[in-house]
Amino acid sequence: MPATLRKPEVLAVPASVVYSEELETIKQPRRTVTLEDWKIGVFTSVDAGLGVDLNVAHELGIPTIQIHAPHQGNRTQETADEILARLSQFGISVTAVFGGFEGESYADIPTVVNTVGLMPLETRNSRLAEMKEISDFAKMIGCNVIALHLGFVPHDKQDPGYAEILSVTQELCDYAKDNGQALHLETGQETAPALLEFIADSQRDNLFVNFDPANMILYGAGNPIEAVSLLGDKIRSVHCKDAKWAANPGEEWGEETMLGDGEVGMDDYLRALQSIGYRGPLTIEREIPQEPARQKEEIGHAVQLLNRLKKEIL
Repeated sequence: MPATLRKPEVLAVPASVVYSEELETIKQPRRTVTLEDWKIGVFTSVDAGLGVDLNVAHELGIPTIQIHAPHQGNRTQETADEILARLSQFGISVTAVFGGFEGESYADIPTVVNTVGLMPLETRNSRLAEMKEISDFAKMIGCNVIALHLGFVPHDKQDPGYAEILSVTQELCDYAKDNGQALHLETGQETAPALLEFIADSQRDNLFVNFDPANMILYGAGNPIEAVSLLGDKIRSVHCKDAKWAANPGEEWGEETMLGDGEVGMDDYLRALQSIGYRGPLTIEREIPQEPARQKEEIGHAVQLLNRLKKEIL
Protein backbone atom coordinates (compact mmCIF):
# COMPACT_ATOMS: atom_id res chain seq x y z
CA MET A 1 0.00 0.00 0.00
CA PRO A 2 1.43 3.41 -0.92
CA ALA A 3 2.14 5.88 1.82
CA THR A 4 -0.63 8.38 2.58
CA LEU A 5 0.08 11.84 1.19
CA ARG A 6 -1.76 15.11 1.60
CA LYS A 7 -2.19 17.54 -1.24
CA PRO A 8 0.96 19.62 -1.55
CA GLU A 9 4.31 18.38 -0.39
CA VAL A 10 7.84 19.57 -1.07
CA LEU A 11 9.49 17.04 -3.36
CA ALA A 12 13.13 16.39 -2.58
CA VAL A 13 15.49 15.13 -5.26
CA PRO A 14 16.82 11.67 -4.28
CA ALA A 15 20.55 11.59 -3.59
CA SER A 16 21.14 8.95 -6.26
CA VAL A 17 19.96 11.30 -9.01
CA VAL A 18 21.94 14.38 -8.02
CA TYR A 19 24.89 13.74 -10.29
CA SER A 20 27.09 16.80 -10.66
CA GLU A 21 26.82 20.52 -11.16
CA GLU A 22 28.29 20.15 -14.62
CA LEU A 23 25.65 17.71 -15.81
CA GLU A 24 22.66 19.63 -14.40
CA THR A 25 20.37 16.73 -15.30
CA ILE A 26 17.44 18.06 -13.31
CA LYS A 27 17.65 21.75 -14.24
CA GLN A 28 17.63 21.68 -18.00
CA PRO A 29 18.07 24.93 -19.93
CA ARG A 30 14.90 26.70 -20.97
CA ARG A 31 13.93 26.23 -24.60
CA THR A 32 11.47 28.30 -26.55
CA VAL A 33 8.17 26.46 -26.85
CA THR A 34 5.90 27.38 -29.76
CA LEU A 35 2.24 26.80 -30.56
CA GLU A 36 3.31 24.27 -33.18
CA ASP A 37 5.24 22.27 -30.56
CA TRP A 38 2.15 21.71 -28.43
CA LYS A 39 -0.04 19.83 -30.88
CA ILE A 40 -3.28 18.58 -29.38
CA GLY A 41 -3.59 14.82 -28.95
CA VAL A 42 -6.08 12.32 -27.57
CA PHE A 43 -5.87 8.82 -26.13
CA THR A 44 -7.53 6.34 -28.49
CA SER A 45 -8.44 2.67 -28.66
CA VAL A 46 -8.94 0.23 -31.52
CA ASP A 47 -10.44 -2.79 -29.78
CA ALA A 48 -9.06 -2.55 -26.24
CA GLY A 49 -8.63 0.11 -23.61
CA LEU A 50 -10.72 3.11 -22.53
CA GLY A 51 -9.84 5.61 -25.23
CA VAL A 52 -11.98 7.03 -28.01
CA ASP A 53 -12.27 5.68 -31.54
CA LEU A 54 -10.03 7.13 -34.25
CA ASN A 55 -13.13 8.60 -35.87
CA VAL A 56 -13.67 10.83 -32.84
CA ALA A 57 -10.15 12.20 -33.11
CA HIS A 58 -10.77 12.91 -36.79
CA GLU A 59 -14.15 14.54 -36.19
CA LEU A 60 -12.67 16.83 -33.52
CA GLY A 61 -9.75 17.79 -35.77
CA ILE A 62 -7.11 16.34 -33.42
CA PRO A 63 -3.80 15.78 -35.24
CA THR A 64 -1.99 13.36 -32.89
CA ILE A 65 -2.94 10.32 -30.84
CA GLN A 66 -1.65 7.89 -28.31
CA ILE A 67 -3.18 4.48 -28.96
CA HIS A 68 -3.91 1.54 -26.69
CA ALA A 69 -2.41 -1.60 -28.20
CA PRO A 70 -4.98 -3.92 -29.81
CA HIS A 71 -5.93 -7.22 -28.24
CA GLN A 72 -3.18 -9.80 -28.44
CA GLY A 73 -4.66 -11.68 -31.40
CA ASN A 74 -4.91 -8.47 -33.43
CA ARG A 75 -1.31 -7.30 -33.14
CA THR A 76 -0.67 -8.31 -36.71
CA GLN A 77 0.70 -6.69 -39.83
CA GLU A 78 -2.83 -6.75 -41.27
CA THR A 79 -4.16 -4.73 -38.33
CA ALA A 80 -1.18 -2.40 -38.51
CA ASP A 81 -1.83 -1.77 -42.20
CA GLU A 82 -5.50 -1.04 -41.51
CA ILE A 83 -4.59 1.47 -38.78
CA LEU A 84 -1.97 3.11 -40.96
CA ALA A 85 -4.50 3.50 -43.77
CA ARG A 86 -6.98 5.21 -41.45
CA LEU A 87 -4.29 7.46 -39.98
CA SER A 88 -3.16 8.46 -43.45
CA GLN A 89 -6.75 9.19 -44.47
CA PHE A 90 -7.31 11.35 -41.38
CA GLY A 91 -3.90 13.04 -41.34
CA ILE A 92 -3.20 11.83 -37.80
CA SER A 93 0.16 10.72 -36.34
CA VAL A 94 0.73 8.23 -33.49
CA THR A 95 3.02 9.41 -30.71
CA ALA A 96 2.88 6.39 -28.34
CA VAL A 97 1.50 2.86 -28.14
CA PHE A 98 0.29 1.94 -24.66
CA GLY A 99 0.32 -1.51 -23.19
CA GLY A 100 -2.53 -2.83 -21.10
CA PHE A 101 -3.34 -6.33 -19.90
CA GLU A 102 -6.24 -8.68 -19.26
CA GLY A 103 -6.96 -8.88 -15.54
CA GLU A 104 -5.96 -5.32 -14.70
CA SER A 105 -8.43 -3.45 -12.52
CA TYR A 106 -8.49 0.15 -11.32
CA ALA A 107 -11.42 -0.43 -8.95
CA ASP A 108 -9.50 0.95 -5.96
CA ILE A 109 -5.90 1.46 -4.89
CA PRO A 110 -5.38 -1.99 -3.26
CA THR A 111 -6.73 -3.64 -6.42
CA VAL A 112 -4.34 -1.60 -8.57
CA VAL A 113 -1.47 -2.80 -6.38
CA ASN A 114 -2.45 -6.41 -6.95
CA THR A 115 -3.41 -6.37 -10.64
CA VAL A 116 -1.79 -3.57 -12.65
CA GLY A 117 1.35 -3.58 -14.76
CA LEU A 118 4.43 -5.76 -14.47
CA MET A 119 4.56 -5.87 -10.67
CA PRO A 120 2.16 -8.81 -10.02
CA LEU A 121 4.47 -11.81 -9.89
CA GLU A 122 2.01 -14.38 -11.22
CA THR A 123 1.52 -12.50 -14.52
CA ARG A 124 4.90 -10.79 -14.85
CA ASN A 125 6.55 -13.09 -17.37
CA SER A 126 3.53 -13.32 -19.65
CA ARG A 127 2.98 -9.56 -19.53
CA LEU A 128 6.64 -8.86 -20.24
CA ALA A 129 6.35 -11.10 -23.30
CA GLU A 130 3.20 -9.21 -24.26
CA MET A 131 4.95 -5.83 -23.95
CA LYS A 132 7.62 -7.12 -26.32
CA GLU A 133 4.84 -8.03 -28.76
CA ILE A 134 3.43 -4.52 -28.32
CA SER A 135 6.86 -3.09 -29.07
CA ASP A 136 6.92 -5.13 -32.28
CA PHE A 137 3.43 -3.88 -33.15
CA ALA A 138 4.45 -0.28 -32.48
CA LYS A 139 7.32 -0.78 -34.91
CA MET A 140 4.82 -2.01 -37.52
CA ILE A 141 2.95 1.28 -37.34
CA GLY A 142 6.14 3.36 -37.24
CA CYS A 143 5.88 4.50 -33.62
CA ASN A 144 9.08 4.99 -31.61
CA VAL A 145 7.47 5.10 -28.12
CA ILE A 146 5.83 2.38 -26.06
CA ALA A 147 4.34 3.13 -22.65
CA LEU A 148 2.59 1.50 -19.71
CA HIS A 149 1.66 1.65 -16.05
CA LEU A 150 4.51 -0.32 -14.48
CA GLY A 151 2.64 -0.90 -11.22
CA PHE A 152 3.48 -0.08 -7.60
CA VAL A 153 7.26 -0.36 -7.27
CA PRO A 154 8.36 -1.25 -3.71
CA HIS A 155 9.38 1.86 -1.78
CA ASP A 156 12.10 -0.06 0.07
CA LYS A 157 15.03 -0.60 -2.29
CA GLN A 158 16.14 -3.52 -0.10
CA ASP A 159 12.88 -5.30 -0.92
CA PRO A 160 13.75 -8.11 -3.39
CA GLY A 161 10.82 -6.95 -5.50
CA TYR A 162 12.61 -3.69 -6.28
CA ALA A 163 15.57 -5.40 -7.93
CA GLU A 164 13.21 -7.78 -9.74
CA ILE A 165 11.05 -5.07 -11.31
CA LEU A 166 14.16 -3.04 -12.12
CA SER A 167 15.59 -6.03 -14.01
CA VAL A 168 12.32 -6.55 -15.89
CA THR A 169 12.24 -2.85 -16.84
CA GLN A 170 15.82 -2.99 -18.07
CA GLU A 171 15.00 -6.03 -20.21
CA LEU A 172 12.00 -4.25 -21.73
CA CYS A 173 14.06 -1.10 -22.34
CA ASP A 174 16.71 -3.14 -24.15
CA TYR A 175 14.09 -4.84 -26.31
CA ALA A 176 12.46 -1.50 -27.15
CA LYS A 177 15.84 0.02 -27.98
CA ASP A 178 16.49 -2.77 -30.48
CA ASN A 179 13.22 -1.66 -32.11
CA GLY A 180 14.37 1.96 -32.11
CA GLN A 181 12.00 2.90 -29.30
CA ALA A 182 11.87 4.59 -25.91
CA LEU A 183 9.83 3.28 -22.99
CA HIS A 184 7.65 5.81 -21.12
CA LEU A 185 6.39 5.05 -17.62
CA GLU A 186 3.04 6.58 -16.75
CA THR A 187 2.98 8.59 -13.54
CA GLY A 188 0.60 7.93 -10.69
CA GLN A 189 1.63 5.00 -8.58
CA GLU A 190 4.97 6.52 -7.50
CA THR A 191 5.99 9.89 -6.13
CA ALA A 192 8.13 11.96 -8.46
CA PRO A 193 11.32 11.46 -6.37
CA ALA A 194 10.78 7.68 -6.31
CA LEU A 195 10.18 7.59 -10.06
CA LEU A 196 13.24 9.69 -10.75
CA GLU A 197 15.39 7.43 -8.61
CA PHE A 198 14.02 4.32 -10.32
CA ILE A 199 14.90 5.74 -13.73
CA ALA A 200 18.41 6.57 -12.53
CA ASP A 201 18.82 3.05 -11.11
CA SER A 202 17.78 1.53 -14.44
CA GLN A 203 20.87 2.97 -16.18
CA ARG A 204 18.94 2.99 -19.45
CA ASP A 205 19.02 5.98 -21.77
CA ASN A 206 15.64 5.20 -23.35
CA LEU A 207 13.54 5.19 -20.15
CA PHE A 208 11.39 8.28 -19.68
CA VAL A 209 8.09 9.53 -18.24
CA ASN A 210 4.58 9.92 -19.61
CA PHE A 211 3.34 12.54 -17.15
CA ASP A 212 -0.30 12.45 -16.08
CA PRO A 213 -1.08 15.21 -13.55
CA ALA A 214 -4.49 13.81 -12.63
CA ASN A 215 -2.99 10.46 -11.67
CA MET A 216 -0.77 12.18 -9.12
CA ILE A 217 -3.97 13.42 -7.48
CA LEU A 218 -6.04 10.27 -7.98
CA TYR A 219 -3.37 8.09 -6.32
CA GLY A 220 -2.35 10.70 -3.74
CA ALA A 221 1.22 10.60 -5.09
CA GLY A 222 2.09 14.29 -4.70
CA ASN A 223 1.61 17.79 -6.07
CA PRO A 224 1.59 17.48 -9.88
CA ILE A 225 3.00 20.95 -10.58
CA GLU A 226 5.98 20.38 -8.30
CA ALA A 227 6.42 16.93 -9.85
CA VAL A 228 6.75 18.43 -13.35
CA SER A 229 9.58 20.68 -12.18
CA LEU A 230 11.36 17.81 -10.47
CA LEU A 231 11.08 15.32 -13.33
CA GLY A 232 12.16 17.94 -15.87
CA ASP A 233 13.45 16.57 -19.16
CA LYS A 234 12.58 12.99 -18.16
CA ILE A 235 9.06 13.99 -19.20
CA ARG A 236 8.81 13.10 -22.89
CA SER A 237 5.03 12.71 -23.26
CA VAL A 238 2.07 13.96 -21.25
CA HIS A 239 -1.59 13.50 -20.57
CA CYS A 240 -3.98 16.38 -20.06
CA LYS A 241 -6.42 15.01 -17.51
CA ASP A 242 -7.99 16.52 -14.38
CA ALA A 243 -9.06 15.24 -10.98
CA LYS A 244 -10.03 16.19 -7.44
CA TRP A 245 -8.24 15.01 -4.31
CA ALA A 246 -9.74 12.25 -2.16
CA ALA A 247 -10.52 12.93 1.48
CA ASN A 248 -7.72 10.49 2.34
CA PRO A 249 -5.15 10.69 -0.48
CA GLY A 250 -3.15 7.52 -1.00
CA GLU A 251 -5.77 5.41 0.77
CA GLU A 252 -8.73 6.03 -1.49
CA TRP A 253 -9.30 7.24 -5.03
CA GLY A 254 -9.64 10.83 -5.99
CA GLU A 255 -12.29 11.79 -8.55
CA GLU A 256 -11.53 12.21 -12.26
CA THR A 257 -13.26 15.25 -13.80
CA MET A 258 -13.68 17.06 -17.09
CA LEU A 259 -10.57 19.05 -17.97
CA GLY A 260 -10.62 22.35 -16.10
CA ASP A 261 -13.07 21.21 -13.41
CA GLY A 262 -10.52 19.49 -11.18
CA GLU A 263 -7.64 20.58 -8.95
CA VAL A 264 -4.67 20.17 -11.29
CA GLY A 265 -4.85 23.78 -12.47
CA MET A 266 -4.40 23.53 -16.24
CA ASP A 267 -2.90 27.00 -16.59
CA ASP A 268 -0.27 26.18 -13.95
CA TYR A 269 0.30 22.77 -15.53
CA LEU A 270 1.01 24.14 -18.99
CA ARG A 271 3.23 26.87 -17.57
CA ALA A 272 5.18 24.20 -15.69
CA LEU A 273 5.60 22.22 -18.91
CA GLN A 274 6.76 25.39 -20.66
CA SER A 275 9.29 26.05 -17.91
CA ILE A 276 10.99 22.66 -18.44
CA GLY A 277 11.02 23.12 -22.21
CA TYR A 278 8.51 20.38 -22.97
CA ARG A 279 7.78 20.51 -26.70
CA GLY A 280 5.60 17.46 -27.34
CA PRO A 281 1.88 16.88 -27.84
CA LEU A 282 -0.75 17.66 -25.21
CA THR A 283 -2.67 14.37 -25.16
CA ILE A 284 -6.17 14.52 -23.71
CA GLU A 285 -7.33 11.47 -21.79
CA ARG A 286 -10.95 11.06 -20.66
CA GLU A 287 -11.73 7.50 -19.69
CA ILE A 288 -15.51 7.20 -19.77
CA PRO A 289 -16.12 4.89 -22.78
CA GLN A 290 -19.39 3.73 -21.23
CA GLU A 291 -20.71 7.23 -22.08
CA PRO A 292 -19.41 7.82 -25.61
CA ALA A 293 -21.45 10.96 -26.33
CA ARG A 294 -20.31 12.58 -23.10
CA GLN A 295 -16.74 11.40 -23.68
CA LYS A 296 -16.66 13.06 -27.09
CA GLU A 297 -18.27 16.25 -25.79
CA GLU A 298 -15.82 16.59 -22.91
CA ILE A 299 -12.83 15.91 -25.14
CA GLY A 300 -14.11 18.63 -27.46
CA HIS A 301 -14.30 20.96 -24.46
CA ALA A 302 -10.73 20.00 -23.54
CA VAL A 303 -9.51 20.83 -27.05
CA GLN A 304 -11.03 24.31 -26.78
CA LEU A 305 -9.58 24.87 -23.30
CA LEU A 306 -6.07 23.79 -24.30
CA ASN A 307 -6.09 25.87 -27.47
CA ARG A 308 -7.13 28.93 -25.48
CA LEU A 309 -4.48 28.36 -22.82
CA LYS A 310 -1.80 27.76 -25.47
CA LYS A 311 -2.48 31.17 -27.01
CA GLU A 312 -2.42 32.85 -23.60
CA ILE A 313 0.83 31.20 -22.48
CA LEU A 314 2.95 30.99 -25.63
